[in-house]
Amino acid sequence: MLRMFLAVTTMALATWTGTTTTAAEATPTPTPSPTLTCPPALPITASVASVTTTSVTISYSIFFRPPCGYDPPMTITLFASREDAQQWRTPVAEAVSGPERSGTVTIGGLTPDTEYWYRFSDPDGKRDPYMIWPARTASLTSCRATATIDARWGSGFVATVTVRNTGTLPLDRWRVSWRWSGDERVQAAWGGVAETAGADVTVTNASYNGTLALDGTTTFGLLVTTSAVPDGLTLGCAR
Repeated sequence: MLRMFLAVTTMALATWTGTTTTAAEATPTPTPSPTLTCPPALPITASVASVTTTSVTISYSIFFRPPCGYDPPMTITLFASREDAQQWRTPVAEAVSGPERSGTVTIGGLTPDTEYWYRFSDPDGKRDPYMIWPARTASLTSCRATATIDARWGSGFVATVTVRNTGTLPLDRWRVSWRWSGDERVQAAWGGVAETAGADVTVTNASYNGTLALDGTTTFGLLVTTSAVPDGLTLGCAR
């Protein structure tokens, strides 16, 4: 009887031990999921490529694909102020890019000489959090100034500057500005009012030649002293 009891007890212990071992081996050790780390860089970059009086063209490049970036097409949305752009509030215009990861987008139907702010979003509605930049349309009134050096000598020169209305409306005033590259100094000006601040020079119209019709021109002259006469002048012109 004792032998039978010991035999049954031994079998029961063996069975219990085997079951416990099998259960422990069947439980897998969990593997932690890898944490995605996106590169510390903007997923998209953009800049204003060109403007007209009623449109802006924006160039863009998408650096990364999802989940760290975007896939084209991208939607470029314009806002009337930076505050509206920050809050994605009251958009005024938008356009959709092509399938290229780098390209340009033109948004038309805009107001001349107006500043807008642009932002990007993807087809799933995910909004880029970084790009909030301004873009200004061209003015209807514009001009161009070109200079001709009429005479030169060792210590100076005389130049004539031609101002032309290149806009789509008549001009009622103009302003030509530039910066000297050396020790040039304006000694006299005629046909315009010259003001200098260090190397910066601005000439505004005289009382009698500020109005220019479409494609109309006027001129002013300069007497300049310098130790080295330049080959030419690079001038900016604005209303």
